[in-house]
Amino acid sequence: MGNNRLLLLAFGRELMRNFSNLKDYNTTILKIARIILLLLLWGLMLAGIFWARNKSRDVVCKGIRVEVMNDDELPFVTPQAIKEELARNRITVINRPMWQLNIDKIETALKRSPYIEDAECILSVDGQLLVKVSQIVPVVRVFDGESSYYLNKDGKRMRANAMYHADVPIIRGHFTDRYPATRLLPLVQYVNADSALSALVTMYNVQDSNNIFIVPSIYGHVVNFGNLDNIEGKFDKLRLFYRKVMPERGWMTFDTLSVKWNHQVVATRRVKKVETVIEYSAEDNEPEADMATVMMGDDAPAETAVKADSKKDENAEKRPEMKPEKKAEPAKAEKKKEQNKNKKHKK
Repeated sequence: MGNNRLLLLAFGRELMRNFSNLKDYNTTILKIARIILLLLLWGLMLAGIFWARNKSRDVVCKGIRVEVMNDDELPFVTPQAIKEELARNRITVINRPMWQLNIDKIETALKRSPYIEDAECILSVDGQLLVKVSQIVPVVRVFDGESSYYLNKDGKRMRANAMYHADVPIIRGHFTDRYPATRLLPLVQYVNADSALSALVTMYNVQDSNNIFIVPSIYGHVVNFGNLDNIEGKFDKLRLFYRKVMPERGWMTFDTLSVKWNHQVVATRRVKKVETVIEYSAEDNEPEADMATVMMGDDAPAETAVKADSKKDENAEKRPEMKPEKKAEPAKAEKKKEQNKNKKHKK
């Protein structure tokens, strides 16, 4: 019996050893199969890439399709303008193999245009070059002497012309390389982000870097904003002054409000009264104005005023002099009456 048990134990151990070897064998086979499968997939992928590359060499660009993304209000960038811009940069696209087209070069050339804010190019499978562009969106117009141009949010400049007009705030001033107009963009963007301030501010008048004047839509005064420090705090002071002081003192009392100083608003009283503009209808019947009288105001030229005065003197010389009648004294009148009575009696 003891020998049988020993034989059974030995047989069981051998079975277990063979099973473990079989398990390791199966694991090895699975690993090899996975490696072979990955190699096959890599081979197929490389074959597909080479096939597509060889196939694309036979495809040529048949045309350009342009999409302007933001042409809702006034489209001044057209598909024809994009094609002319590519020709100006000596970029040939039509009838060229698709694989030879340098997409990055085309996008860079288009982004250099002053009328384009962003550009993206895509090669389609049907042999078309798809160009998606965004035309520039101006946020302010700058008047510097005789030159005029628009600026977008990134400071890109677009020359103003008669074909395009954007209803944006105006900046007036003389700008240099040391102090360009783009320095005011943080102020402009802060105002444009607030609907109330955007409706209030109509123009920025820059005398120097420390005296930036804001012309509000409220008639009768300007705001000296100072420099570009503490933009939010300065507008908070201005809002408080509008809410607390102006309704009490009157909207025509001050001609300049200065918020350039810390923790205070300096208001300058008006010296001259603001002229009231009276609107009238053109259909009203009015007598024709005498031009000599009209031109005799404070703004009249000196020659016109002199002519009007001389004309007045000539009329005075021609007009006969009117002498007042002398009233007879009462005593003399009674004496005359008595003399006339005596004459009648004598007769």
